[in-house]
Amino acid sequence: MKNKVKILREEKNMTQNELAEKSGLSLRTIQRIEAGNILKGFTLKTIAQSLETEPENLISTKENSEIERAKLINLSALSGFIIPFGSIIFPLILTYKTKDFKNRELGKQIISIQIFLSLILSFLMILSPFIQKAFSIEFPLFLVPLIVILSLKLVVVILNGISLNQKQRLAIKLKHNFL
Repeated sequence: MKNKVKILREEKNMTQNELAEKSGLSLRTIQRIEAGNILKGFTLKTIAQSLETEPENLISTKENSEIERAKLINLSALSGFIIPFGSIIFPLILTYKTKDFKNRELGKQIISIQIFLSLILSFLMILSPFIQKAFSIEFPLFLVPLIVILSLKLVVVILNGISLNQKQRLAIKLKHNFL
């Protein structure tokens, strides 16, 4: 991901040297800022003035990158369409490899809803042959809960993805986590 200072500098067709001269800061300071050093105080104001922007526009928010990880965890739940219980396993791996608290909590909520839906699906799949035999249904009844629950899982992933994009929180979650 490109640094905001570098993006604005390049939009204005300035070199690092030109920005250093215009701001009165050293070339090494400009290089450090573009390498990811945090801008604050006098340096922030000086760079903002030199790039003709507000200081707030130069401060990168970590929250966006946090949400990007949560989006990946949510999206990984779709692996359950290919691999049995992949909707739990892959989000679980991504969640526990995440050091960030907010991501981990979002990941746990995503996993909890997937566990809940998988448990319901498993229960209905076990129950369906007995219902099919009891009512002498010739149609393979197990297909109904399979299609319904898988469709529901897809809807949950889509709605949560949209909500993460717009509101930076999950739209569908359980009140209590299993994890």
